[in-house]
Amino acid sequence: MSNDEERIEDIVSVPGRLTPVLALATLIAAFGSSFQYGYNVAAVNSPAELMKAFYNETHYSRFSEYISEFSLTLLWSISVSMFPFGGFVGSLMVGPLVNRLGRKGTLLFNNIFSIVPAILMGTSKTARSYEMIILSRLLVGICAGLSSNVVPMYLGELSPKNLRGALGVVPQLFITVGILVAQIVGLRSLLATEEGWPILLGLTAIPAALQLLLLPFFPESPRYLLIQKKDAAAAKNALKRLRGWDDVDAEMEEIQLEDEAEKAAGIISVLTMFRMRSLRWQVISIIILMGGQQLSGVNAIYYYADQIYLSAGVKDQDVQYVTVGTGAVNVLMTICAVFVVEYLGRRALLLLGFSVCFIACCVLTVALALQVPSRRCSSRRSSFSPPGRPPTWWGAPSTGSPTSLWAWSSRSFKWASELTASSSLP
Repeated sequence: MSNDEERIEDIVSVPGRLTPVLALATLIAAFGSSFQYGYNVAAVNSPAELMKAFYNETHYSRFSEYISEFSLTLLWSISVSMFPFGGFVGSLMVGPLVNRLGRKGTLLFNNIFSIVPAILMGTSKTARSYEMIILSRLLVGICAGLSSNVVPMYLGELSPKNLRGALGVVPQLFITVGILVAQIVGLRSLLATEEGWPILLGLTAIPAALQLLLLPFFPESPRYLLIQKKDAAAAKNALKRLRGWDDVDAEMEEIQLEDEAEKAAGIISVLTMFRMRSLRWQVISIIILMGGQQLSGVNAIYYYADQIYLSAGVKDQDVQYVTVGTGAVNVLMTICAVFVVEYLGRRALLLLGFSVCFIACCVLTVALALQVPSRRCSSRRSSFSPPGRPPTWWGAPSTGSPTSLWAWSSRSFKWASELTASSSLP
């Protein structure tokens, strides 16, 4: 074993700890970015009928005629699907932004794509413009596409190796919390009202504003400072704040060695990875994970939850509480994943989650096949809601080198899959 390898082994053998700075940076990054992603996934579900009525009334005020049912459904589908389409666009912007602005800088810049659409959505009813809502959904989708890539990258580069698995699940936890919060504030007794729905959509500006205020006080990624900015002093100071001790020379050297190894391997494109036998099946595995997670319809049910449960036979007065219950189960399972991911491993949790998902899909298929014909077509959509989403899919592409090609390429496929699921459901 070479001296460099021995030094890396020494680094790995010293476990890092969750310092206050690292914990707060994780919470602020996840709440300010990942929470918004989850919130905007579910925010349009509860006020859907109110918003469709607004679309219709706005069209009538302009042209003295109402929108046909087909055109209204198409317009609403576009409004919903602009979010995953924006996510796909945002995922393609990650590389240039993180290299130019840094990880923390990109997260701060990304809040533009949250605050501006929040203002547009909050004032859309007053302006009598549903186009503002469609544009805003595209912008918050870009925000989600950027944050879904940059937050795991940022946290992975802040964290010591022994904590990367647990902290890597935190963004997914905040996504599920965001979904649940949107479902709760979207209850008909709260903001899912004629006057309240613009406020419901505009609340996404709050976590963005808090992140703008607080994140500048926390360190930039040490890896970015050392490798791309060539600022060894700033990288060393950032590591000292994050680790809570002064002896960070070994970790600085580890970052340098990782960078040298990546440079020696050269630039690898997605097509090149498919051609390399050693990487091909890893790429295919990531694609299956991302595609399977999204094409199961787990996010699509949050876009159209009330419609799906109503068509499945849930009473109108109960459907909002069933929707909240779905979100609560999602949060509970993700919390469990945070604490067990380092003990059971990612592979075991992924197999468990997808197994539950598969069983749920089989049960739903059999149940739908046994339904009476008059309800089979109307309740068909409930098959898009398997309850067994594995929370560890989020950290799967980020468990290697935190700045590798896996992160943005796999999540770009994830957004493409989500766009397919969300646009095909109506």
